[in-house]
Amino acid sequence: MKAVILAGGLGTRLRPFTEIIPKPLLPVGEKSVLEIQIERLRRHGFREIYLATNYKADYIRNFFGDGSQFGVRIEISKEEEPLGTAGPLTLLKDKLTEPFLVMNGDILTLANFSELVAFAGTKNTELTIGVKKHITPYAFGDIFFDGDYVTGIEEKPDIVKYILAGVYMMSPAIFEHIPERTYFGMDKLIKSLLAQGKRVTKYDIKEYWLDIGQIEDYEKAQQVYTTHFRGDKE
Repeated sequence: MKAVILAGGLGTRLRPFTEIIPKPLLPVGEKSVLEIQIERLRRHGFREIYLATNYKADYIRNFFGDGSQFGVRIEISKEEEPLGTAGPLTLLKDKLTEPFLVMNGDILTLANFSELVAFAGTKNTELTIGVKKHITPYAFGDIFFDGDYVTGIEEKPDIVKYILAGVYMMSPAIFEHIPERTYFGMDKLIKSLLAQGKRVTKYDIKEYWLDIGQIEDYEKAQQVYTTHFRGDKE
């Protein structure tokens, strides 16, 4: 199976760390974020992994080489100008001729990729998006009313949202909807498919998931590494 890791972000919200090291190579515990991702993909049967890069691409190329030391085959794809989160896939169009997984290069997750692949395989859609339930505590009571009269109250209800988890399964037909050499994000891709009346499947990620987008998230990653990822055998 084949997977693409989107590893071209500038990591501006993680400066000063990313001024020297590209975000996907930031160390978490004894390993980099990309190493953890690649090892988990390998455990779920992915043997060909493409790293879509831009910022400090040579650092990533020199670090991973051909991937043999990680038990996979790694190929580096480098965009010459920013293409967003979906655009870089078009540079790999000729290689992605079977269903493939795409994931952001700044997330840590214990998601069961094998289950995701099997689930997507039962759906006749071009795109399956991983979603994660996100609960935000609300600090105030919520009042319900009709005109001037109170009809109810809910004390400090949690705000529950489902967010894009940065993990996707795609069929090669998806390339019909991604313009080449154009900045194009996953959000635009999803909206475009829906506007055309296409079905987009969602897959619930119930396992641990963390987006390393800001300094406090990176600090949390260091804290949870031992609990969730050191010696991970799943």
